[in-house]
This record gives sequence, C-alpha cells and structure tokens, in this order.
Amino acid sequence: MSISKTQKVDFIKKYGKSPNDSGTPEVQIAILTANINALSSHFEGHKKDNHSRVGLLRMVGKRRRLLDYLVVKNIERYRKIIQELEIRK
Repeated sequence: MSISKTQKVDFIKKYGKSPNDSGTPEVQIAILTANINALSSHFEGHKKDNHSRVGLLRMVGKRRRLLDYLVVKNIERYRKIIQELEIRK
C-alpha cells in the first residue's frame, strides 16, 4: 500500500531543496504521511491485518521523531509542514 514513484518525485520537488534531495525532514515527513494515509484506508477493509499494522505504527513513530527533530532545529519549518500536510488539527 505504498505510494507511487511519481508521487515521491512530486514530494521531493515540492519540499526538497533540489530535485534529488530526498533527505530533508520535510520530504521524509511528506512521504511517510502519504504512506500512513494509504495504509489507514487499507485497514477499513482488512481489520485483522496485524502485520501491516505494525509497519504503520513504525511509520507513525518515525514521522513523530522527524517532527520532534524539526521542532528543535527550526520551529518555523515545523509549523509550515504540519500546516501544509494537515497533520495536526
């Protein structure tokens, strides 16, 4: 249930510093958010898929750590990314 390569390239272009920059926290958070949203909809029809649920929890934890890193490094970048991706309400 992962996202396509074209979606990843779009996230890299939108949030990265260069076309090949997939390492910035914003790009990683955007890709993880898309994967989390795709997996969340998967669980509506597959309630007993516990193996994928573990992967989902790992992705949520990794995204949380990246967001915590952004808070420490640059609070403005953190606020911008959570607003654009609508992570917090």
